[in-house]
Amino acid sequence: MQKDITISIIAPIYGVEKYIVEFAKSVLSQDYPNIEFIFVNDGTKDRSIELLEELIDKEYAHLRPQIKIVHKENGGLPAARRTGLDHATGDYIYNVDSDDWLSEGSISKIAKKIEESNADIVYFNYVKEYPTRSSVKRERCYDIRERKEYIRNMYNHRSFGTLCNKCIRKDLFLDNNIIVPKYGYAEDCFLTTQLVGYAKSIAYLDEVVYHYRKGSSSAMTGQQRRKRKREYALTFADLYLKYKDVPTEHNPVACIFDDILIQIGWYSIWYRLDLFREYTWLAKAVRGAKIRGGGSDVPIVAQIITKFVALFK
Repeated sequence: MQKDITISIIAPIYGVEKYIVEFAKSVLSQDYPNIEFIFVNDGTKDRSIELLEELIDKEYAHLRPQIKIVHKENGGLPAARRTGLDHATGDYIYNVDSDDWLSEGSISKIAKKIEESNADIVYFNYVKEYPTRSSVKRERCYDIRERKEYIRNMYNHRSFGTLCNKCIRKDLFLDNNIIVPKYGYAEDCFLTTQLVGYAKSIAYLDEVVYHYRKGSSSAMTGQQRRKRKREYALTFADLYLKYKDVPTEHNPVACIFDDILIQIGWYSIWYRLDLFREYTWLAKAVRGAKIRGGGSDVPIVAQIITKFVALFK
């Protein structure tokens, strides 16, 4: 195996005192030699950093030259990941969450796949870990010629738009002016649709690499759900506005413009977000969007209703 591929693992830390030791052990115990470990302290107020430092001193002092602990004021997940990227020197970036964990030996498998494929993005399977059960989430193998289908499936939750199941060439972030969302909700999909859109090659690793901790969810209130849907709509409105004037042949996300516009319009109607008034351009854009059949998160009937309402806005 080629040993000079360096992978930078970026882990924002905030309020994970309960999980940080288990997570850090799973990361620092990886057997691949060329890993840069970047822990971003996003202004956490608990003992997460203290416990991490104690663990490193006790069990992983030999890795100190490969470890960076970066401190910043609390600014949320997107900003913390961007800070990690700014400090990364590796060839590839792997973004993880510090309340989850990695499978043993998984970084070696990723590095081997990178060596074999020289892909811009290597993506893989992961496990959703619920309090009482586990659920393996397997991807399907996409060829780069199926890029548009992959991006649409990520946006519409038929493939995984997460960062935790993708290892990405750092230059893909730096060379393409990838924009970072304002909100944490749907941040992964916002980034991965751009990154896959710019990638010249992708490769599928049929291995479980990551374990995503899924807590026991309590029901959201109507107000909380409305707030979340508004953040989602505003996030992807920003993505649309960023790229709407970019020629299709150079546009990484043009293939989901219709999906984005219809979904923003539908959320405005269903959740009473009043986005048609907030975005004066939205009604005209929705009127011009195509109804997408199968594969859309918005049912066809809702798509038709959205376009009909847009006629009178």
